[in-house]
Amino acid sequence: MRHRNRGRKLGRHPNHQRALLRNLASALILTELVDDEAGNKPKVTGRIITTLPKAKEVRPLVEHCVTLARHALVHIEAAQRLASTAERNSQQWRAWRDGDGWVQWNQAIAPVVAARRRALRMLGSKQAVRVLFDEIAPRYADRPGGYTRIMRLAKPRLGDAGTRAILEFVGQHDRVHKRAPKPAFETAAAAPSAAPVTNAPVTNASEAVPAEGAAQE
Repeated sequence: MRHRNRGRKLGRHPNHQRALLRNLASALILTELVDDEAGNKPKVTGRIITTLPKAKEVRPLVEHCVTLARHALVHIEAAQRLASTAERNSQQWRAWRDGDGWVQWNQAIAPVVAARRRALRMLGSKQAVRVLFDEIAPRYADRPGGYTRIMRLAKPRLGDAGTRAILEFVGQHDRVHKRAPKPAFETAAAAPSAAPVTNAPVTNASEAVPAEGAAQE
């Protein structure tokens, strides 16, 4: 029995399983880089393709990392207001460094440093942490959750026929359902009007048409 053993084993040792989830989460975040240091370009940004059980297992980790970075945005803005705009090692910067301004800035930036270190323990990649805090977190500043989606693919994996799925960030590849325009029917006002039929009496006797069976001259 697996009492109090939550999650999927994925056929791996626990250490191997945690390393697998870290690599998948980092791979999804690093797809936001158009061109990384090694020159690799992702086919589609913000998306990875893996098996369905792996996607379901790594999704909570990615959601937690994005939430952690999103909560640090308030402290980042507060630290930017207290930071010095002078050039580093200049006389003005040294005066700010030796005064109370640096102490206030240090207290404001401390939660951000703690959040980045915590994200680094979960992801294991400094580059992924930098992309997470600099690009992904500001994008979802007003979103309280649900940063990713899972879509099952119809074609299974070649070899073992495993069910594949797409794990991607929302807001980039959203499907927009466009409805066909409604047909415009002609209204009574727009339709061409027929000549009105009048029952006015005939004034000219020569124009009168004799009734059927009447005598004609």
